[in-house]
Amino acid sequence: MNKNDKTAAPETGEPVSAENRAWLDAFAQFLGVQAKRTRDAYVRDTEKLAVATHPAPLASLTRAQIARRLAQWHAQGLSGRSLTRMLSSWRAFYRFLLAQANSPIQDDPCAHLKAPRSARRLPSVLTISETQQLFNHQETEDNVMNVRNAALFELTYSSGLRVSELAGLDIAHVELVRQEARVLGKGGKERIVPIGRYAIAALERWLPVRATILREHAAEKEQALFVNQRGRRLSARSVQDFLRRLSVEKGLVKNVHPHMLRHSFASHFLESSGDLRAVQELLGHASIASTQVYTHLDYQALAKVYDAAHPRARKGKG
Repeated sequence: MNKNDKTAAPETGEPVSAENRAWLDAFAQFLGVQAKRTRDAYVRDTEKLAVATHPAPLASLTRAQIARRLAQWHAQGLSGRSLTRMLSSWRAFYRFLLAQANSPIQDDPCAHLKAPRSARRLPSVLTISETQQLFNHQETEDNVMNVRNAALFELTYSSGLRVSELAGLDIAHVELVRQEARVLGKGGKERIVPIGRYAIAALERWLPVRATILREHAAEKEQALFVNQRGRRLSARSVQDFLRRLSVEKGLVKNVHPHMLRHSFASHFLESSGDLRAVQELLGHASIASTQVYTHLDYQALAKVYDAAHPRARKGKG
């Protein structure tokens, strides 16, 4: 293949044997029908493997050698996501080799390999005092949008809603007497969530204001629970912007967003109740594994208390 061909493997300046270069060029040519970014990424990732294992031919690498290379890169700080992407590129390369008429390999050395997983990042949450600071509403709000926003975010925190669920709520989905809301979550799954007393009070202040806005704009047929000043349903982006502004007004230094309120709800509820299954149901998680991250948050809080209180944990104490 011509070295100037746009589908040729990118040069790294690192040693690549003639045999490996020939296979990389052929692989790039084979991927020519792919989107350019995908093609370039596949070839670049496979070339990295060739450089890392030089002078061994790519066609001679064993499953153990590739697994060892993954482990070494993981130990050097490469993320699990990056390693997974690279492994996907290598699988494509070895499938390409297997499909050749005179294939130099008998099987895929990447088969059944899994990339090391990175440590899961814990979600950022508000402390109880920060939550109280955010929700320090006056009982009577002069600005009608402040009334709406108070109801908006009290409900978010009270019921642990996703921003898409919040924006998608219709007025018919909320039962103030029964203190519950019907929410349509991911995958079209419906769940019933309770509404706390502060959120109920905020909604009771908002609903008459909402009705007035809809009358003024001849929008009585609008079904959305939360509307803008023109009587139209709020977008998820608008909800995010309103919360960001509110957090700044309240003097919070954290970058507060709706999902942080959902995380805070889950963490605070679990801390008080210890009921992981209940948190799973309230959040609408399909798997308990998604909910278990909040147990790590509770452990961190417990560890801080331990470090501050236990005589064998306090630094500088005999």
